[in-house]
Amino acid sequence: MSQSEWFTTYLEYENLNEMLNVILYTSQSFMAILPQLYHITYHDKEILFIHTGLVGGIVAHYNIINEKPNKKFVELNKLTSYYGFVDAVGSNPQCIYIPIIRLNKSTLRFPVATHGLKESVQQ
Repeated sequence: MSQSEWFTTYLEYENLNEMLNVILYTSQSFMAILPQLYHITYHDKEILFIHTGLVGGIVAHYNIINEKPNKKFVELNKLTSYYGFVDAVGSNPQCIYIPIIRLNKSTLRFPVATHGLKESVQQ
């Protein structure tokens, strides 16, 4: 296990809305630096994830989705936390528009099973 793997924590969210709440919370901070939203196909699973850093470690927040996103952005309402997938940045001032960055490869090793069952994370 590499040092970067050792310092990476993986948080799988129950649904995409819960994970997007991390971005919504971050958008309200003093610095207002939004984490990027990434998509990758990993072991035949479609995963959307955000990557955040902490002192001494990295957190990969992720959600397994049913199919590859066919839109370029997520439109996230700051007041209601309602979200939808859209093709372009809109003009709604109550929304933030998060680009979906499509990855071919990553060094992250998501703790997902390749046969439908979740793998346990080794200590």
